[in-house]
Amino acid sequence: MRRDRRRHPLHEGVSLIAVLDYGMGNLRSVARAVEKVGGRIAVTSDPSECARADALIVPGVGAFGACMRNLKAAGLDVAVRSAVGADKPVLGVCLGLQVLFEGSDENPDEPGLSVLLGRVNELPATGKVPHMGWNEVAWVRDHPLTRGIPDGTRMYFVHSYAAGVSDDTVGTTVYGARFSAAVARHRLFATQFHPEKSGDAGLALYEAFVKDIA
Repeated sequence: MRRDRRRHPLHEGVSLIAVLDYGMGNLRSVARAVEKVGGRIAVTSDPSECARADALIVPGVGAFGACMRNLKAAGLDVAVRSAVGADKPVLGVCLGLQVLFEGSDENPDEPGLSVLLGRVNELPATGKVPHMGWNEVAWVRDHPLTRGIPDGTRMYFVHSYAAGVSDDTVGTTVYGARFSAAVARHRLFATQFHPEKSGDAGLALYEAFVKDIA
């Protein structure tokens, strides 16, 4: 497992956000977006650095099974569960949302992190899969990270699997069927869309996450 750590401090006193590097994912674009709105980033595959950080971001692009195997190999699965258990702010992005659940149709034999109940299902064939491009998000309950982002805002998606709607759902999108575009429980928040690819609205969400850590 690669252990490439890059720190981007802004100034003393700013909370440190660990972006998990497990060998796959959109690390650079996520880090740049968070830095742009005032976050201080450490891209890391070191669980001890995750423990010292004030918040975690779990990015993700790729297959569910490979993601879980890489997280386990680096000990980052324990880091995420520990952060959630300690009520530390955690943000999951795309595949980083999916691995929070118990499992996925994509790799049925690979268990997820199970910090959220339920499974991730394949999108119905009624739409072209993968679901790629801009789509509207309807907010179904209030959350600090989405306040100020209008209902029906279009966010950018790239995925073939999605979590269903549950008590943890914050926002929904319809593509063949209605699915969770954003979920939250306590200080855990995750999006199926990519905030870093979603223009000003996505940056506003990252900015709210950064401010919520302080």
